[in-house]
Amino acid sequence: MDGKAVQRSIPVALGDRSYHVHIGRGVRELLPRVVADIGAKRVVVVTARPPELVPDPGVPALVIPARDGERDKTLATVGELCSRFAQYGLSRSDAVISCGGGTTTDTVGLAAALYHRGVPVVHLPTSLLAQVDASVGGKTAVNLPEGKNLVGTYWQPRAVLCDTEYLDTLPAREWRNGYGEIARCHFIGAGDLHGLPLADQIAASVARKAEIVAADERDTGLRHLLNYGHTLGHALERATDYAIAHGEGVAIGTVFAGRLAGALGRVPEARVAEHFEVVREYGLPTALPAGVSTPDLIRLMRLDKKATAGLTFVLDGPGGAELVAGVPAEVVADTLAGMPQAG
Repeated sequence: MDGKAVQRSIPVALGDRSYHVHIGRGVRELLPRVVADIGAKRVVVVTARPPELVPDPGVPALVIPARDGERDKTLATVGELCSRFAQYGLSRSDAVISCGGGTTTDTVGLAAALYHRGVPVVHLPTSLLAQVDASVGGKTAVNLPEGKNLVGTYWQPRAVLCDTEYLDTLPAREWRNGYGEIARCHFIGAGDLHGLPLADQIAASVARKAEIVAADERDTGLRHLLNYGHTLGHALERATDYAIAHGEGVAIGTVFAGRLAGALGRVPEARVAEHFEVVREYGLPTALPAGVSTPDLIRLMRLDKKATAGLTFVLDGPGGAELVAGVPAEVVADTLAGMPQAG
């Protein structure tokens, strides 16, 4: 592949687990080089896209079809994948390739982390959400009936190939799904990305995430910033049986986070309004969906992984965003009640 086609290469600096996120049209053609660098003699490709959209990895490959979506993001799916790996004879010196959206990279990443206690994985994210967030940083997880992303581990990929050509056929809703993650980056140090070329928006989002992950790989402090807008966002996904997509939930959750920070006296009204304006600029939902109840949302938010000391949110403040624990339920309820409601 012509090297000029690679528009960006963002390092994720984690010592001997460091890797690069390549961004641009045609970067998936780097796959054979990445596989050769790993030294794999064979690979398993798990793809939610047509197999012909995955380049020849340069070694023998088993192709397993997958489906994007929360309903297949389960331990059962992980078990099935690991069985297929074993039947193919995959060894720890081989590799797994994921090709699909964020649910696929999450699920395949967890299967790779668990099989033989860890085999190399390379991600080819095909949705905007997966390119700006899910495929980067090494978090892998699946859902339980009790909550989202409750079973997982940290397993860094060997490389991430964000081929923007994959985005050409995305439906409008998938664009909104990805822009929900980009919009929340405005409040965690990435700056104003609205109006930038797509590759620059992806690169800036990835660069900010890479900086945070390099400083806090395992969520002991700074990495909590990446969950901005996610506490309510995840609850909305669950409350609507995933009729609200992840990025849509994060967008609404970002508006809510601004309002909650205002209610707690952490930010002035102008900053509260900025949350609404940024989300609206991206054409994202800003109102709670019809039919969700405040008690249900609070119950679901208590299941959030961050909620170790009562209701816990990442909120803006005088010194920027930070994790805030023990937020009074009555303040959360009042803020939810004040949110706009979709018709």
